[in-house]
Amino acid sequence: MNTVLISGASIAGPTLAHWLRHHGLTPTVVERAPAPRPGGQAVDVRGTAREVIARMGVLDEVRAAHTGARGMAFVNASGKRTATMASDTMGDSGGAIAEIEILRGDLVRILHDKTKDDVEYLFDDTVTSLTETPDGVDVTFEKSPPRRFDVVVGADGLHSKVRALAFGPESRFVHDMGAYTSIFSTTQREDLDGWMLMHTVPGRTAGIYPTPGGAAKGMFVFKSPVIPHDRHDDGFQRDLIARAFAGGGWDVPRLLADLRTAPDFYFDRLCQIRMDKWSRGRIGLLGDAAFCASPMAGNGTSMALVGAYLLAGELATAPDHTTAFRRYEEGMREYVARCQKFALGGMDGLLPNSRWFIRMRDLTMRVVPHIPGASKLFGDLQKIANTVTLPACRTADRPRRMS
Repeated sequence: MNTVLISGASIAGPTLAHWLRHHGLTPTVVERAPAPRPGGQAVDVRGTAREVIARMGVLDEVRAAHTGARGMAFVNASGKRTATMASDTMGDSGGAIAEIEILRGDLVRILHDKTKDDVEYLFDDTVTSLTETPDGVDVTFEKSPPRRFDVVVGADGLHSKVRALAFGPESRFVHDMGAYTSIFSTTQREDLDGWMLMHTVPGRTAGIYPTPGGAAKGMFVFKSPVIPHDRHDDGFQRDLIARAFAGGGWDVPRLLADLRTAPDFYFDRLCQIRMDKWSRGRIGLLGDAAFCASPMAGNGTSMALVGAYLLAGELATAPDHTTAFRRYEEGMREYVARCQKFALGGMDGLLPNSRWFIRMRDLTMRVVPHIPGASKLFGDLQKIANTVTLPACRTADRPRRMS
């Protein structure tokens, strides 16, 4: 029976593990965190990805954990709304605010609960070396004993350890988008009523959006050259944000105060991962590790779900790992290319360079709901979300060992 090591227990990893088990393979998931990671930003499940979670049998549970988002609005320094867009403006895919918006931590919990009884999880551990042999991949871990697997899949995010070990330094594959982003828990707001609010000045946007139970998340996004620092030094990162937004209007002062003590502070560079190939021998990549499009794409979670489904099917039915990885990549390339292109276009709307552009953006948003076929003005996100047509839940005649 095939054995597959999956590095990463966020979204792509558990989804891949589920479908591998469905096909009769034996997955093992290793995750650096001591348990499934709670919290995190809101993520969207769009288009074909909904069918993936429906086939997993968790669609109702995912819908029940919806953040309650009704739409988004831009506000000026005094808090007056200058433009609004309801969640259904852009059609079935949800447009700017997807019909199924869920906190990343809630989706991770649902996927882990679905798989924990049938999949081996190694929490609080990580891969330290990968050595491919004619018969498999010899893997060493930080804590667990060494093991051999038929195939290894890196589903361990933007800063993938598997990618670094198998393909080389991250710098080879990163396409920088010229900005930083931060997300964190903020003090409770009773008046959001399901609306995400954002305040923009040239090169900077601050935001706040509702989460279940009346809580909220704060957000800062700002243009900046790369500032070298230890990416684990969150004190430096909090100071960097405070300097960038000093003197800001609207709720910026309160958000900066919340930022200082938020226990779930997240900070990273907006960038994309672009690779000519997502596999090398018996080692493959999935999700952000292979094709991060940045949060600007609005489809990162959906790509992870769809990619996991396709990869599992190919690993189960292809005659060898080389064919499986090739078919998986062929099935995902157009989808990934569309999402990455869409993300680049979204930067101008979120981080305009001038006040004139901000006024034009807000005017466009006010007009869009009254224009037939408005989705085409925003890159036809619904069409992008449905790029891939899922094959049936195929099963190999019998489990086979990868050659």
